[in-house]
Amino acid sequence: MSSSAPFTFKWGIISTGQIATKFVEDLLVDPKTRTVDDVTHKIVAVGSRSVPKAQEFIDAKINGDKSIKAYGSYDEVFADPNVDGVYIGTPHTYHYPAALAALKAKKHVLCEKPVTSNVAELKSLLAAAKENNVFFMEAMWTRFQPLAQEIKKVVDSSELGLPIALHADLSGDFDIENIPTTHRILDPQLGGGALLDLGPYPLVWAIMLLYEHPANAGAKPANISGSMLKTPRTGVDASSAFTLTFSPDSSATSSSPNQTLRAQAHLTCNTTLNAIDPGVIVRFQRGTIRVSAPIYCPKAFSVEYLDAKGLVEKKEEKKAEYVGGGWHFQADEVARCVRDGKTESALWGHDKSLLEMEIFDEVRKQGGYKFPPGVEHVAE
Repeated sequence: MSSSAPFTFKWGIISTGQIATKFVEDLLVDPKTRTVDDVTHKIVAVGSRSVPKAQEFIDAKINGDKSIKAYGSYDEVFADPNVDGVYIGTPHTYHYPAALAALKAKKHVLCEKPVTSNVAELKSLLAAAKENNVFFMEAMWTRFQPLAQEIKKVVDSSELGLPIALHADLSGDFDIENIPTTHRILDPQLGGGALLDLGPYPLVWAIMLLYEHPANAGAKPANISGSMLKTPRTGVDASSAFTLTFSPDSSATSSSPNQTLRAQAHLTCNTTLNAIDPGVIVRFQRGTIRVSAPIYCPKAFSVEYLDAKGLVEKKEEKKAEYVGGGWHFQADEVARCVRDGKTESALWGHDKSLLEMEIFDEVRKQGGYKFPPGVEHVAE
């Protein structure tokens, strides 16, 4: 660890909802509890629909810190010279205008998942980030957690051989037959449905363990196949299933079949069922990894090593323990990248968010799910 003074990143918080609350609670955790001493975090501003609402959030969630500015608009946060960057925790159909305004104000941006409503919006934001030379990242917090890092080490080491099949599911029973149709999970104006709300979490495991795998050589899925089951109440997807097939070009496959990734990811999300455990199962040539629920922030996983007959000859279990909810690891990444003059993260770079939105656009297209007019701020 560095012996010099830690770099302090000064945050503006956009939105005062449940997700923003969780993020803020983790920013207040002493970084030393997770053996981090090179960066720290300070909340300097909160933006909401009114000053009283922002102040209420500060009083309730940030110990009434008098040094934090309460603003009744997001633009005032973006204009605050004391703010280094912002965390955007609004519903995802509002991500684009907030992020664009922040980028134009030359603020660094960490934007909740899914980062936008479609790939065209994301491309527009990336162009704005480049034009203003600021950092931009989707808040895919799972990618930065210690357990995810440990799992990735095992996968990339090839001690289990190549991954062949991955199944990941995130489900939650939202009682969609009885909740108001204005609820975020049902309202098409908010991009409601299982895919955009829950789908990023099964998908992050496929991107992390298959797309990022050294044997894949950065190749996008050769095929995307998706299906949606919609609720008649609002027409959004109550459940979605999509399969990604990774199969790099034939020349690489024929010359080195044992070194080229040929795998499928079977990903599901559902708003009418509870989550399953384990939520992620990855099957390899010589073993299996099982990731315990919840898959967005798992605290345990197991590795089964198979013998030549396919029988389990050894099993290992690993757990992660830390103070906080797991949101602070992505914040540490933002601070380090900004400190080092980077405009994107090496762990969750722009290419991965672009791939995510390309996949979601394709699954929505195959499922016949079109947003109402006006929801998409940019369209291709």
